[in-house]
Amino acid sequence: MKRIFDVSLSLLALFLFFPVLIIVSILVRFKLGSPIIFCQERPGLNGKTFRMMKFRTMTNEKGLDGELLPTKDRLTKFGKLLRSSSLDELPGLVNVIKGDMSLVGPRPLLVEYLPLYSKKQFRRHEVRPGITGWAQVNGRNAISWEQKFEYDVWYVENQTFLLDIKILMLTVKKVLFRENINASESVTMGKFKGTK
Repeated sequence: MKRIFDVSLSLLALFLFFPVLIIVSILVRFKLGSPIIFCQERPGLNGKTFRMMKFRTMTNEKGLDGELLPTKDRLTKFGKLLRSSSLDELPGLVNVIKGDMSLVGPRPLLVEYLPLYSKKQFRRHEVRPGITGWAQVNGRNAISWEQKFEYDVWYVENQTFLLDIKILMLTVKKVLFRENINASESVTMGKFKGTK
């Protein structure tokens, strides 16, 4: 039932948000260049990797050494707007339709984190990763990594269809009111380095 719900709602959302997708695509191309879609390998169900899609939010500016500049230097005001409004996540609906992701589940993080998880933290991969999740509606970037993983594992152990509906409704509320968005200069959370 969860899979049918995911695909049906994702198709409906893509249809309803099609004009938004076109406008954002044009703005990303004009303001940030190409490619419009940012793809990155992320761990999914059982830790198996897939290519997650998002709208691009950063430039490709490099320093004198030829290396990419830090995130805070490449993230423009437009990119910050896309992230804070969650519009950058819209291409992820394609990942849901393909079966790589679910609408609700633990957020897919970086592949480099896989060997850093404790046995309990790795349980977040027992379900498909989600566009939104229990951790996102309970703090998003305003909580610690450890708390985030606690919420992820709690979801794995307690997931129900009604809980998914609740999380989706809370997500809409938080996006509209832009709650729990990290306002630090790095914009995103610092990297996970393992639990001491």
